[in-house]
Amino acid sequence: MTHAYKAVPEPQAILQAWIPFKDVVGVTSVRNEQDYAQARATIEVLLDEIGDDENHPLADVLDYLSDQVEAYEDERYAIPASEPKEVLRFLMDQHGLKQEDLADCAPQGRVSDILNGRRSISKEIAKKLARRFNVSAALFL
Repeated sequence: MTHAYKAVPEPQAILQAWIPFKDVVGVTSVRNEQDYAQARATIEVLLDEIGDDENHPLADVLDYLSDQVEAYEDERYAIPASEPKEVLRFLMDQHGLKQEDLADCAPQGRVSDILNGRRSISKEIAKKLARRFNVSAALFL
C-alpha cells in the first residue's frame, strides 16, 4: 500500500514560515504562566473571530493553541478527565448556580440540553462559559 504524501518541505522553509508565525501569535508553546496567559488571550480573540465555523481558516490555529493550553493545564492544574457537561455541572455547583443563572452564556433550555447530554457545547458557548468561570474554553470543548 503506497501513500501519496505532500512534498515534505526543507527545514529552512519551515523555519521561514514559523518565525513570522511565532512573532504574530506571540506564543506557540505553553511552558510558563506568561505563555499560558498569552495563549488564553489569543484563544479568546480567535474564538471571537471564528465562532462556530469549524471550516474557518484560523480554526487549525485555535485547535493548536487549545491543545497547548490543555497540555499545560493537564500538567499544572490536574483536573480529572471529565466530559464538558460534567465540568459545567461541577463549576455550577461550586458557584451555587442554577441553569437560569447562565442566561448570559446560553438560554436555559440549551443549558439543560447540554447538562442532559442532548447537545454538545458550541465554541461560542464555550467562550462565554470560559469568561464566566475564568477558565480555559478548552475545558468545554
